[in-house]
Amino acid sequence: MAYDTNNIFAKILRGEIPAFKVYEDAHALAFMDVMPQSDGHTLVIPKQAQAENFLDIQPADLQHLIVATQTVAKAVDKAFAPDGMRIIQFNRAPGGQTVFHIHFHIVPVYEGMELRGHSRDMAPKELLAAHAAKVKAALA
Repeated sequence: MAYDTNNIFAKILRGEIPAFKVYEDAHALAFMDVMPQSDGHTLVIPKQAQAENFLDIQPADLQHLIVATQTVAKAVDKAFAPDGMRIIQFNRAPGGQTVFHIHFHIVPVYEGMELRGHSRDMAPKELLAAHAAKVKAALA
């Protein structure tokens, strides 16, 4: 399957769809997941790589993406102080991938709290903005 330049993350990168951005460098962009499984759920995507998943991204692009994911995960950890954290990356539809632009999920896990479902209504914009501000502050 060829990379779809009209996927939602490609549109975010082009500025066609808004996002609650928390981190950006020359190679990666991180923003709040609009359907968060927990408070602080953040996504990290490559900016230039037109790769659908882990299996077709170039190693140099993956290296930048992994470093950015770690940077953002540390900030999410500092901002939200979760009991644990999941760093998740899905490949192909049967593997759980729903947006076909490689990305990592940073999902804080809190003891005694179940993760919310991912395919449901979007979180309130005010909540996403507040969460983004916390992560940005932790990165500063």
